[in-house]
Amino acid sequence: MPTESGSCATARQAKQKRKSHSLSIRRTNSSEQERTGLQRDMLEGQDSKLPSSVRNTLLELFGQIEREFENLYIENLELRREIDTLNERLAAEGQTVDGAELNKGQLKAKASHSTSQLSQKLKTTYKASTSKIVSSFKTTTSRAICQLVKEYVGHRDGIWDVSVTKTQPVVLGTASADHTAMLWSIETGKCLVKYVGHVGSVNSVKFHPSEQVALTASGDQTAHIWRYMVQLPTPQPTADCNQISGEDEIEFSDKDEPDGDGDASSDCPTIRAPLTSLKSHQGVVIAADWLVGGKQVVTASWDRTANLYEVETSELVHSLTGHDQELTHCCTHPTQRLVVTSSRDTTFRLWDFRDPSIHSVNVFQGHTDTVTSAVFTVGDNVVSGSDDRTVKVWDLKNMRSPIATIRTDSAVNRINVCVGQRIIALPHDNRQVRLFDMSGVRLARLPRSNRQGHRRMVCCSAWSEDHPICNLFTCGFDRQAIGWNINIPALLQEK
Repeated sequence: MPTESGSCATARQAKQKRKSHSLSIRRTNSSEQERTGLQRDMLEGQDSKLPSSVRNTLLELFGQIEREFENLYIENLELRREIDTLNERLAAEGQTVDGAELNKGQLKAKASHSTSQLSQKLKTTYKASTSKIVSSFKTTTSRAICQLVKEYVGHRDGIWDVSVTKTQPVVLGTASADHTAMLWSIETGKCLVKYVGHVGSVNSVKFHPSEQVALTASGDQTAHIWRYMVQLPTPQPTADCNQISGEDEIEFSDKDEPDGDGDASSDCPTIRAPLTSLKSHQGVVIAADWLVGGKQVVTASWDRTANLYEVETSELVHSLTGHDQELTHCCTHPTQRLVVTSSRDTTFRLWDFRDPSIHSVNVFQGHTDTVTSAVFTVGDNVVSGSDDRTVKVWDLKNMRSPIATIRTDSAVNRINVCVGQRIIALPHDNRQVRLFDMSGVRLARLPRSNRQGHRRMVCCSAWSEDHPICNLFTCGFDRQAIGWNINIPALLQEK
């Protein structure tokens, strides 16, 4: 009997091996069959130690995933067509309403009514959609209303807090995990002063209501009061590169970092020692603020207490106890001797010092996770933000339930309220910053495109309502603060 040569036997064995590992999967159209054939050809050329049944199962599972994505894509296309159709109907109704000629006021009222009906229909019809792609169908006009003006880069670690002075000259302050606090020229983005008196992370910075004095809280278990003297540089013409363009938004990886690491602060004056150091806490001091008048300060700590101090003597006046877990923030009322402290125990507390002989306490329980901040706003209202992805507006006269609730898709960090226009700025863990009004209506999302905007968690927001260039500031763990120009009249008109 003739025998095969060694080379022929080897070739046949290799062919049989490839054949045993070839995979197939049933498809519903010719394009899928072509893709399957391509996948099979690629897999046949690979040596795999997986059994054939396992490989078949894996490919079947991958095929199911692909079909799910295809169905989702088709669903999104259908939804887009539906929205375009509804928009065309709205435009047609606005031009010819029952064939009658209407004055401008009547036409506007009719169009507004139609818009409301269509908006409600869209919400009802598509609310159950689980696709995140659908959530951003609306072509936002926020790029024209919310513009990035200036980036403040110079810290060597994440920035926890941002604040703006209440007196002239108006400067920006930042508190960073790199153990420093910096003061910046808002117009030029230049570092004016660096404070290096802390030996731990600087967690907050607040300015005296009438003097050039700053208050910082730190992970070194102290709060420092220090004086600064600044002279604003002459503003230089800014390039157009800081303006937001209309290109589509893109996402960034956490590896993206701002340029110029530390260069902006290398030649600015340095302050190394405080006027006063407040040392009564037994844990990280996470926040501090000035009481009205600037003669007392309040601090919040991870030791579950808040302390009230006399500035002139550094004397501890009150130790505010009652929270069950670490405090996360404290805030004082701009005109009254009121303080709110927030905590990881899911509550925030109102402390009333208007009567010197006794201070009353009210506990607000409405969140299901850490309350990251609670701030005063117009009238008797307080706004609280939480890791439970909600922001709640409260009336101090009614502790039982909030008067408005804002639900978001990410944890909310240190919020701030534009008191004059009643607008809340929400910094998120997911790198977004959103604007809402006090009734819970979403107004805008700050743009993130062209490699501009925050690249990591946004930690804090701060309004400067009267500044002509930047009226909103944000900071984050991408080591930068950003100044925004928010066209508030246009923003409210869009609402």
